[in-house]
Amino acid sequence: MAHGREREDTSYSGGSPTLSVRWVQGFPKQHVHFVNDNTFCYASGNYVIFIDIETKKKTVLQCINGIVGVVATNIPYEVVAFSDRKLKPLIHIYNFPGLTRRTKLKGNVLLDYTLLTFSYCGTYLASYSSLPEFELALWNWESNVILCKKSQPGVDVSQMSFNPMNWHQLCLTSPSTVSVWTIERSNQEHYFKPKPVKLPLEDGSFLNEMDVIFPQSAPKDPIYGPVLPLSAIAGLVGEEAETFRPKDDVYPLLHPTMHCWTPTSDLYVGCEEGHLLMINGDTLKATVLNKIEEEPQLDRRNLISPVTLVYQKEGVFASGIDGVVYSFTIKDSSYKVEDFLEIERPIEHLMFSPSYKMLLIQTDKGSVYIYTFGEEPTLDKVLDACDGKFLATDFVTPGTEHFMTLTHSGEVCVWWMEDCTCVSKIYLNTPATVLACSPSSLCAAVGTVEGSVHFVNVQDPESPQVLHKAFLSESSVQHLVYDQRGLFLLVGTSEGNVFILNAKPTSSFQIIGFTEVGKDILQISTVSLLETDIVEVLVLSPLPETGRSRLEMFTLPVILPHVSATFADERGRLRDEFIHKYLYEVDHSLSSAVLDFQSNQIYGFCNQVPYICSYPLPEEEHSGVCILKPYQKVQSKQYGPGILYLSSHGLWLGTIAKCGILCIRDVYSLETFARCRSHSHQGHGIQSMRISANGENILVNGTDDGTLIYLKWRRLGGNLATEIFDYSQRLLTSLISTMDEENDYLSTAPEISLDLGSEPERTDRRTSIDSSQDELVSTDVIKEIPWIQQKSQEAIKKEVNLFSEKRKEIKRGIKALAKTVLKMMEENETVDNIAKLEQREFGLDLEELERLNDESEEEVAKMRKDAEMYNLAKSYLAELIKEECWRSMVVKGRALKCFHIPYVVENFPMKDRTEEEQKELERVIQQKKIEAECLKLRKEIVEVHSAIGLVKKHHEEDDEEEEEEDKIAKNANLPNYLLGSLSTDFGVDTSLLTSQLELHSREEKINQIILLKDIIYKVKTAFNREFDATYKQKVFEIARVKERNVRIQEIILDLELEEKVWQPEFEDCEMPERMLVVENEEITARKHVNPWQKAKAELITIHEMERRLQSQSTDTRHRALNDMMGGVLEVKKEDILRMVIPQPPFMAKPDAMWTEEERKQFKDYEKKVKELNEEKDKYRKSLEAELKKLQNSIQESTQNFDEHLKRLFERRVKAEMVVNQEELKINNLVFSLLLDEELSSRELFLSNYLAKQQQEKSQTSEAIRKSREDLDMYKEQYDNLLAEDKILDRSFKKEFSEIPSHQVDTLYKLFKRRPRIHKQKTHTETTSIVPFGERPGSGKLNRDNFAQLMKAMDELDNINNMPEGLDPSVWDHFCATRRTKVENEQKVKQKAAGLMEMVAFLRKRVEEDEKVQQEIEKVFHELILLQEDKVKFQLNLTIQILLKQGQVELENFQLVLDYPDAILINKTIIEDLNSVIRTQGQKKVASMMESKEVHKGIYQIEWEHKKMEMEMEDLNQKAWDIQTLFFSRDRQKYLNEPNYESLISIQIGIMEQTIAVIDKTHKKNVENCKKLLKKLGKFSNQKDVANYSLSCNLREELVAVSERKDICNAMGSKLTCEKIVQERYENMMQQQKLTNISKQQAEEISILQAEVERLRMKTFPALVKM
Repeated sequence: MAHGREREDTSYSGGSPTLSVRWVQGFPKQHVHFVNDNTFCYASGNYVIFIDIETKKKTVLQCINGIVGVVATNIPYEVVAFSDRKLKPLIHIYNFPGLTRRTKLKGNVLLDYTLLTFSYCGTYLASYSSLPEFELALWNWESNVILCKKSQPGVDVSQMSFNPMNWHQLCLTSPSTVSVWTIERSNQEHYFKPKPVKLPLEDGSFLNEMDVIFPQSAPKDPIYGPVLPLSAIAGLVGEEAETFRPKDDVYPLLHPTMHCWTPTSDLYVGCEEGHLLMINGDTLKATVLNKIEEEPQLDRRNLISPVTLVYQKEGVFASGIDGVVYSFTIKDSSYKVEDFLEIERPIEHLMFSPSYKMLLIQTDKGSVYIYTFGEEPTLDKVLDACDGKFLATDFVTPGTEHFMTLTHSGEVCVWWMEDCTCVSKIYLNTPATVLACSPSSLCAAVGTVEGSVHFVNVQDPESPQVLHKAFLSESSVQHLVYDQRGLFLLVGTSEGNVFILNAKPTSSFQIIGFTEVGKDILQISTVSLLETDIVEVLVLSPLPETGRSRLEMFTLPVILPHVSATFADERGRLRDEFIHKYLYEVDHSLSSAVLDFQSNQIYGFCNQVPYICSYPLPEEEHSGVCILKPYQKVQSKQYGPGILYLSSHGLWLGTIAKCGILCIRDVYSLETFARCRSHSHQGHGIQSMRISANGENILVNGTDDGTLIYLKWRRLGGNLATEIFDYSQRLLTSLISTMDEENDYLSTAPEISLDLGSEPERTDRRTSIDSSQDELVSTDVIKEIPWIQQKSQEAIKKEVNLFSEKRKEIKRGIKALAKTVLKMMEENETVDNIAKLEQREFGLDLEELERLNDESEEEVAKMRKDAEMYNLAKSYLAELIKEECWRSMVVKGRALKCFHIPYVVENFPMKDRTEEEQKELERVIQQKKIEAECLKLRKEIVEVHSAIGLVKKHHEEDDEEEEEEDKIAKNANLPNYLLGSLSTDFGVDTSLLTSQLELHSREEKINQIILLKDIIYKVKTAFNREFDATYKQKVFEIARVKERNVRIQEIILDLELEEKVWQPEFEDCEMPERMLVVENEEITARKHVNPWQKAKAELITIHEMERRLQSQSTDTRHRALNDMMGGVLEVKKEDILRMVIPQPPFMAKPDAMWTEEERKQFKDYEKKVKELNEEKDKYRKSLEAELKKLQNSIQESTQNFDEHLKRLFERRVKAEMVVNQEELKINNLVFSLLLDEELSSRELFLSNYLAKQQQEKSQTSEAIRKSREDLDMYKEQYDNLLAEDKILDRSFKKEFSEIPSHQVDTLYKLFKRRPRIHKQKTHTETTSIVPFGERPGSGKLNRDNFAQLMKAMDELDNINNMPEGLDPSVWDHFCATRRTKVENEQKVKQKAAGLMEMVAFLRKRVEEDEKVQQEIEKVFHELILLQEDKVKFQLNLTIQILLKQGQVELENFQLVLDYPDAILINKTIIEDLNSVIRTQGQKKVASMMESKEVHKGIYQIEWEHKKMEMEMEDLNQKAWDIQTLFFSRDRQKYLNEPNYESLISIQIGIMEQTIAVIDKTHKKNVENCKKLLKKLGKFSNQKDVANYSLSCNLREELVAVSERKDICNAMGSKLTCEKIVQERYENMMQQQKLTNISKQQAEEISILQAEVERLRMKTFPALVKM
C-alpha cells in the first residue's frame, strides 16, 4: 500500500529504529469524493484514504496536524484538499497520485472548516467555517490568496456547491434557507453578492408577504390616525425593524436538505417534507414540482425525506433512509418516481464518476457500492464497512498472517495482515465489549455486555465458528486477558469479579473459579514465564473516594485446573490463602499498571501527572494493605490518561495516551527508543495497541476516530530484534505440541447456534409450600443462569439438604402460629369498628411491621408537608389579594342596599396617592398657575390702546365681560359642552384644564392626563363622602329599628301573636370586613380535640352542674318568692293580660249544692272576672294601636331612607358617567400619545434607514468610481497592447526590407497564417452520458489550448515550411516574430475578455447605485408623507363634546351625517372675528363722514386752482420773454430745474452705474477670453501632440521613402511593367478628360438646339392657344 505523509519535525539518529505506517483501515464518516474516473477518497482519523476502484488498492495520506476535517477534490487538476482540526486550522492541497503538497492555505478561521468545494473550472476553492465566524471564503488555491470573504453569523450551512456551468454561482443550503451567491469579478477584485431564495410553506404553497419597510398603504381612518407598519407599533427603529414580523405572521417554511445543479443553471432542491423544488438560476424563483401518482402497489414505499440528490439527464437520482435509489423523471413542472436500485442499508450519499459511467453509493455505515452503467449494469461493493468503530483488536497466533477485530454490535472480523482485506465475518448478535486471542490455540474469546464469553474457532480464517459460550455473571465483561503461555483466561467484570477459565479448548474452557477485587477494574496484567510453573496476576482498580489506586496481586499454579475443587469454595470463590493474594495501594491514582517479568516491581502510568513510575514490591510477605512508593520516575511526554503494555519477552514497554502518540520504551531505563504519532488528541488518542509475539507487527486502534493502523519497524536490528525474536521462537517451540493438540480438537469441535446461544441449562427450582403432607412441589423453569448463580444455588441446595429436619420443625411451628393468627383475624372481623385492628397489625414479621409503620409515617409526613405547603401557598395568595384589594385601599369597597326595593349602591374603592403622583400633580398645578398668570400679563400688555376713546370703549367691554363672567359663575351648574364631561356637577374645579382644541404638544397632553386623573379622584372622593353620610344614616336607621323592635317584641309577647319581627341587618357586601373574620358557626368540619382536652372539657361541665345544683339548693328566698308571689314583688301593668282570678273551691261542686254565701261569692267572682276582661280588652287595644304606630313609623323611616338611597343611586350613576367620560378623554389622549410615539418611531426608523441607504449610496458611488478608474486603466493597457499588436503587423515588412519583395509577400502570408487547433472529439457515448458536457471558462482549458497552439506553431516553424531561397537566419527571425505576434494576439484576447467582464461589472454597479438612489427617493417620499401625516394628526384633534339627549322631529329629513370637509372651530374665534368686523364697520362710517367734510373743501380748492392757472399763464408769458434771451443749456437747466444739485448727483450716479456695468462686462469678456485661450491652449497642445505624432510618422515615412528611393536607385531604372502601368494610367486620365469635355459640348449643343427651335416657332403663326 502506498503511503504519503507530511514531514514530522521530530528526527532520530540515523541508526535508531523507527515505526512507519504500513496501512490504515477506516471507514468514511463523511461524503466520499472522486479524485479521477477510477479513484475515490475519504477521510478517516488522521488520514485521507484513496481507493482504486478496479484494483481496490489503497493509498494513504497522513495529516500530521491531527485529525482530518473536511475533504474536497478537483478532478481536472487532480488535486485533493482537506482541512485539519487544530486551533486556527489550515487547508492542505496535495497532488494525486504523487501525494506531494501543492500549497497550504491559511485563513483567519479560529476553530474549524465545515465545508470545502472546488469550482468545476478554474482554480477556485470555496470554504465555509463554523462557530464563531460562519465565514464563506473564496480562494485562488494556486496563488494561495483569499479573493473575497463574507460572514453570515448564526447560519450553519449543510451543503455548498459551485454551478458546474458557471463558476460565478455558488449555492449554499442550510436546514432553513437556500441562497445563491454570485461571484462578481473586476480585473483582480472579487466580490460576493448573496441572494436568498423565497421558499414555499410546508404544504407547498407560497405566502404573499407584505413589504415590511414600505407596506402597501391601508385605508386610513380619520379618527384613529394613519395606519403604520407593525415595526413602528412595536417601537423598533434599528435594523431589526427591517425584518420584524409578529409571531402570528411567522409560518413554517420547507426545510431543504440537499440540492443539485442542472446544465441550464437551475437548481433542484429536496426537502424534509418530501417536496421537490426547482429554482430558476436567473430569477431565483422556486417552483414546487408535482408528483405524478401511479396506481398504489402493496409493496410501494413512500419517499418521505430524501437524503441526497444527484443530477442525471431527464431528472435526478435520490435516496433516503429506506435504502432505495429512486429515479425522478422530470418533465416540465411534474416528475415521476421509479425505483432504480435497492441497497440493504440507508443511503447517505450519491455521486457520479467524472465520466458518468459509474454511480457511487455510500451507506450510513460507510460501505461504498459502485453501480456501473452499460448494457449489463453491475453493482460492486468496493468498500465493506464494519458495523461501528473497532472496540478491540488482537493477533491470531502466531501473529504473522491474520488478526481479528470486534465492534460493539458483536461483529467479529478476520483480516489478512498483509493488505488488510477482510477474510471473513461472524455476527454474535449481542453487544460486545472486548476481544482476546489465545496464544496456545487458534481460537478467540469475545466478552459481551450481558456477561457471557463467546469462544470463536478461527482455525479456518475464512469460516470462523462459535465454539462455546460461557455465561459467567449478569454484569458486563470489561477485560479479557490470556497469560503469555495461554494457560488461563482471566475475565474481569464490572462488579469487580475476576473469573479464571482454562484457556484450552480440550477442557471445554472449564471455569475454575473467581476472586473478588475492586470495582471498575482498569487493567489486568499477567506474567507467565517458560521456566516457571505459576502465573502471576496483577489487577488495578481505582479508589475514587481517597484518590488512590489499589493493586491486587495473586498467583495461579499451572496445576490449578486439576485441583480447582480444593482451591475454590462451594460458591466458586478462590480462597485467598491458596492463591497468595496480596493488596497494595499507591498514594496517587494510576490509569494503568503492569507487572514486570521478574515479578519484583510494578510499572504504573500516573493519571493526574505525565509520569511513568516503577514501584518495587516488598520481598517479605505481609497481611493487609501495603503502601508502595515510587522508585523510578520518568516523564512520559504524553498528556492524558495512558495505558502500558509489555511485549512478549518483557523488555519493551509500550505506552499510549490521549495525545495519540505511541512510545516504545526500554523496560529498565524507561527511555523511549521508538515513537510514532498515529492518532490525534482530537479523536481522544489511542484506545488500545497490540504487539505480535515476534515484535514485528503492531496494531494501534483509535478511540473515537474509528481508525486501525498497522505499524512496521524500520531499521530494527541488533539486540532489539534478536532478543524478542529468540524469545518468540522459544515460546512457539514450547507451545507447539499444545497448539497441535488443541487445534486438532478445534478441527472436530461442533458449532453452536448463534440465535439460541449455548444450550440453556435446566435447573430444578423447588419451592416449598406448607401442607399437611409436607411435600415439595418442583417446577422446571428453562432459563439461562449465570455460572456464579449456579454455584450459589448448588451451595444453597447443599445447605437445604443439610438442615432439612430443622426446617421441617420450624415449618410446623410456623404453621401452628399461622392458625392462631387466622383465628385472631376471624375474631377481629366480628368486633366493632372502633375496636377492630388493621390487617397489617396481624403481621408477625416485626421488621416488616416496622417498615410498614415507617412507610405510613413517611406518607403521613409527606401528606402533612404537602398540606402545609398547599395551605402556605393559599395563605400567601390570600395575603397578596388582601394587601392588594383591602389593606392598600384608603376607601374600602362596600355597598348599600335599600330596605324594601332591590337597589344597591356601591362606593368607589380608592387607593391612596403615591408620593410620586402627588409631586407630579403639584408640579402640573403650579405650572398651570404660572401659565395662567403669564397669559394674563400678556393680554394686559397687548390690550393697551393709545386712543382715549378706545380706552373708554374697552372699559365698557370689560364691564360687559365681567358681567358675562359673573353670569357664567352664577350659571356654573349648566353643562359645559366643550369640557366633555359633567365633572362640574360635583363641585370639581376645571379651570386648570387646557381646552381640548389646544392640546397639540406631548407635554400638554401628559399634563392634561394628570389633571383628568385628579378630577376623577375628586369626583370619586365627593361621591364617597355622600356615600359615607348615607351609610351612617342607615346605621342610625337600623339602630332605631332595633330600638323599636324591642317594644314590638314585648307587645307581640303580651298579645300572644304569632307574628315575626322584621329586623334589618347589614349584609356581607355592606360590611365586607366580616368576610375576613371566620365565625365558629361557619366551620362545618368537626374540630379535632385531643384526649386530654376532651377530658378537661368533661370535668369542667361536671363542676359547673354541681355548682348550679348547690346554688339552687341554698336559695330559699327565691323559692319563697316563686311560691308566694309568683316570682315578682310588684304587679306591673304589662302583666294584666296574664292575671287570672282564681276560682272559689266550691265551684267544683254542682250548682244545686251551693249555699247562699257561696252564690254571693260566685257573683263577686263573675263581677271580678268581667272587670278583668274589660281591662284586658282595653289594654289589648292600646297595645295593638301602639304596635301599629311603631310599625308604621319603621315603615315610613325605612321608606324615606330608600328614597334617599334612590337619589344616591342616581348620583352614583352620574358619578360613574363622569368617571367614564374623563377616562374616555384620558384614553383618547393616551392613544394620541401612543400614535405620536409610533409616528416618531417610524420617522426615526426612516431616518436611520435613509442614513443607511445614503451610506450604501456612498459605497456604491465609491465602487463605481473605483471601477471606472480600474476600467480606464485596464482600457489603456488594452489599447497599448492593441497598438503594439498593430505595430507588429505594420513593421513586418520594415523588418524584412532587406529581402526581395516577393519573399516578403510570401512571408507576410505565412505571418498571417494560423494553425488550426483540432479539438479532441469526445466519444458520442460519453457525450450522451455526461449531462454537463465541457465546462466553459476553465483557466486550465485556456492554458491547454494555448499550449496546443504553441505546439502547432512548432510544427509551422519547422524548417520544411520555409520558402525556397530564403536564408535560414531570416526564417528563424521570422518564426520568432510570428510567435511573438501569436502570443500578443492571445494576450489581446485575454485582455478583451477581461475588459468585457469589467464593463459588465461596472454596469452592475451602476444598476445597484440606481436602485439605491431609487430607494433613497422612496424613503424621502415616505418621510415627507409621514411628516405630513404627523402634522395633520397633531392638528386634527379628537375632542369630546356633550350632546343633549332627546328627539328632534324634522319635516324633511335632510340631515347630513357625513362631514369630511367640516372644520371644528372654537366659538371664541367667531366672536373675536365678529368684534373685529364691528370695529372695522365703525371705522368705515367714520371715514365716510370724513370724506363728506373733504368734499366741501373741494370747491374752494377748485376756485383757487383756476385763479392760480391764470397767474401761471401770466408767469409763462414772462418766462417766454426771458427765454428769448441767449442762455446756454447748462444755464437753462440751472434756471429751469428747481433741484439742480440733485439732478447733477443723479446723473453722476447714473454714470457710475454705467461705468460699473461696463467694468463688469469687460471683466466677463476677459474671463471668456481667458477660458477661450485656455481651450485654445489645450487644443493647441492636442494639435502639438498630433503634429508631433504626425511628424514622427512623417519621419518614418520619409525614412521609408528614402529607403525606397535608395532601393530604386540601387535597382536602376523603373521596371517595364511600371512604365506600362504609368502610360496606361496617363492614357486613362486623358481619355476620362476627353470624355468629360465631350459630355459638356453635347449638353451645350442640346441647349442651343432647343433655343433654335423656340425661335423658329416664334416666326410661324400659331394655330393653337399659346
